[in-house]
Amino acid sequence: MSTQQPILSVRDIKVEFQIKDAKGWPWTPPRSLKAVNGISFDLHAGETLGVVGESGCGKSTLARALLNLNPANSGSITWMGQEMQGATDAAWMAVRKDIQMIFQDPLASLDPRMTVAQIIAEPLRTHHPDMPQDEVMDKVRAIMGRVGLTAHQINRYPHEFSGGQCQRIGIARALIQQPKLIVCDEPVSALDVSIQAQIINLLKELQAEFGLALIFIAHDLAVVRHISHSIMVMYLGRAMEFAQKRALYEDPQHPYTQALLSAIPIPDPELERCKVIQLLQGDLPSPLNPPSGCVFRTRCPKAQSACADQVPELRATSGGSQAACVLI
Repeated sequence: MSTQQPILSVRDIKVEFQIKDAKGWPWTPPRSLKAVNGISFDLHAGETLGVVGESGCGKSTLARALLNLNPANSGSITWMGQEMQGATDAAWMAVRKDIQMIFQDPLASLDPRMTVAQIIAEPLRTHHPDMPQDEVMDKVRAIMGRVGLTAHQINRYPHEFSGGQCQRIGIARALIQQPKLIVCDEPVSALDVSIQAQIINLLKELQAEFGLALIFIAHDLAVVRHISHSIMVMYLGRAMEFAQKRALYEDPQHPYTQALLSAIPIPDPELERCKVIQLLQGDLPSPLNPPSGCVFRTRCPKAQSACADQVPELRATSGGSQAACVLI
């Protein structure tokens, strides 16, 4: 772990939504949905934090909270020493040139009425409105070449590109400002496996070239392994385990992490047949009515009565990670 000060420090952030029951009485009070419930981490320049978990565990909400797209209800978000929780829109606008996002759906995140040149140049138009047109276009062509697009594609529209090419456009748009951090919200989940590898390799190359910090969100631990330095495993809005990559893959501590890792296919057919898969029972509970105590206990194969009585916090384990489990 780096000894330098983190560029992003997050402490106990929580994001809640008030949900009104459509079938309830008009005077029925709304219910609270805790999408993110007490997440903390530090991120240093040049590092990649992988965030993994099932659909509905709060990964995307966390990503959007870090950019104030879904403002956090409480907690602390410190960017380059500046506290951003509760900051004004003007303060957020000032730091957004250094924090960019790559969205999950490569085509839906691009305006179909805009050309590639207009899409990629949009951040420059927003943050540098006085920049000459020639300089803007030079920057657009340069970043297009860097992400594997060609100059003759500059006046095409998003529907003329494949999914992988659209994701490259999204990456170019995020990079043109030369940010310090890019939040990648499942950037390869909608792509074929071969294209996934191309995008991940591209992100690694760009990280080495520009010194980027990345937050890489995915539901597949096999994908996250190739790009992350440290990994946080989320379940129902909470962090179940946080560890450096080697510690998490070689000696997972939390039962949920162990189950996720056991589901990763092994290329060797003989080893795959002999592998013991830890199947989780039941479905992900509703975040409107989470279990008491440990939120994972209703599906945990090791659950005991104590798991229902207290909410476990992340604590250091003998395996070198931090895990939220009362049995460890």
